[in-house]
Amino acid sequence: MEKALTIGVILPGINESDVQNHLNELDLLLATAGAEVVGRVTQRLSKINTPFFVGKGKAEQIINQAKMLNVNLILFDDELSPAQIKNYHRLADDIKIMDRSGLILDIFQKHAQTREAKTQVDLAFCQYLLPRLTRQWTHLERQMGGIGTRAGMGETQIEIDRRLIRNRISKLKRDLKQIDCERKTQRQRRKNEFRVAMVGYTNAGKSTLFNALTGANVYIQNQLFATLDTTIRQLDLGSSHQALLSDTVGFIRKLPHNLIASFRSTLKEVLESNLILIILDASSSIMDEHLETIREVLCELGASHIPEISVFNKIDLVTNKDLIKRLQRNFPDAVAVSALQHLRLNELKTRILLVMENDY
Repeated sequence: MEKALTIGVILPGINESDVQNHLNELDLLLATAGAEVVGRVTQRLSKINTPFFVGKGKAEQIINQAKMLNVNLILFDDELSPAQIKNYHRLADDIKIMDRSGLILDIFQKHAQTREAKTQVDLAFCQYLLPRLTRQWTHLERQMGGIGTRAGMGETQIEIDRRLIRNRISKLKRDLKQIDCERKTQRQRRKNEFRVAMVGYTNAGKSTLFNALTGANVYIQNQLFATLDTTIRQLDLGSSHQALLSDTVGFIRKLPHNLIASFRSTLKEVLESNLILIILDASSSIMDEHLETIREVLCELGASHIPEISVFNKIDLVTNKDLIKRLQRNFPDAVAVSALQHLRLNELKTRILLVMENDY
């Protein structure tokens, strides 16, 4: 198991508690990737330092601490520029340097099962990798395993790999166009159905709720990004009403832009839906931030105009009555459920049916 040291920066206007929450999430991402977090470093900055993101003295301190802890991966919660990653490699000897985006892409690669998901993830990864290609990364030797595999190669080899990656990007784009055409044909067949799309922060319990509502057996795992492929099943809303319910890839804070662009064909299920269910983990202390992230992604996709219902899942885990009252006060139109305990699912179905009868 790889050992990791995580780095968070507290910039003006950002609370330290928020940064700690973000680093907790980074720990979950690393656990999903199969790494162990052995240390955490935070630093207050008035502004980002161009060469190393943090100051040079702090950068050297981070490298020394990593060596003392015997870690082989330093992970920044913020995205590093290609130049910053190269500068760290000059200091870091054999320690790999990654940022949050690189880690998320690595997890997506591990979890991609279908041809569509693999193509989308590979394209996003290649586009992320191309400007960052150093001796740490190599497209051909990444198959060796490990998070952000390092390989020893000279500059000439890097140039060869750049050309290989550019060719790969062109091929993946052509493949995605073909997949998108196939998807479009499938969506055309469903255009007369009332379509409901589930979106939410990763690990909010979307797949559990999907299974509870439809009786399906979608893969469920208590880890981030267990679901990458969109699954569609029939949802019975009473004796004479039915809808199509889709479960999509989870969102996360700072989701790499390339990944959103690559997953557009998958996320078109959301764009072409008649209703969006925003699934939130009611037991999360940063649920409001999760909702903000979801709204940002929906806006980027161009789905802000679609009717929506907020669904507070895992309500059985909320024992604080004041929190329940605050949620009811701040989100009067939301539906609180427990997918795991099958609590109040009929209320959610009734709300979906009301939208269906009013708008469809």
